[in-house]
Amino acid sequence: MSNFTAVEPETATGRTAELLAQVQKSLGTTPAMTKVMANSPALLQSYLALSGAVAGGTLKPAVRERLAISTAQLNGCEYCLSAHTYIGANIAHIGAAELDSARRAESTDAHVAALLKLSNTIAENGGDVDDADIDAARAAGVTDEEIGELVANLTLNIMTNYFNLLARVDNDWPVVSL
Repeated sequence: MSNFTAVEPETATGRTAELLAQVQKSLGTTPAMTKVMANSPALLQSYLALSGAVAGGTLKPAVRERLAISTAQLNGCEYCLSAHTYIGANIAHIGAAELDSARRAESTDAHVAALLKLSNTIAENGGDVDDADIDAARAAGVTDEEIGELVANLTLNIMTNYFNLLARVDNDWPVVSL
């Protein structure tokens, strides 16, 4: 059971109603996480702004979904693991084996694997990574632009993971257990 009451779009007012309408328009649905985030319009607006920013970057949706899965697994967030596994399979068209590999920060694609590994290394070490970790990513073809974008994606994923864990948001996705 959630620690916060969900704000239903039909009863929301003011800025909260506008933000929930934006969620519905962009996603075609209003997930439980965004309804609970709506208790703080600043949080929901931050989530939407950062989501929009990373969506406009160079990392493809299939890579961003695998990054989200890897971070959700690392942080123990079943809500995000479930959501991004569903989105990865049904919208980004990632195969089951790659979705499962992402949970371990692995991929059959060396470039994607390097991004996943670097993302987890950054998260596990609070951003303090060795030069060798960055050199290994670069050796796999990861660019400085992608590294910067990776940090933005990691920030988004950590924000949603931590919020969902704190709020105990009810999982409205097909459940993928940790």
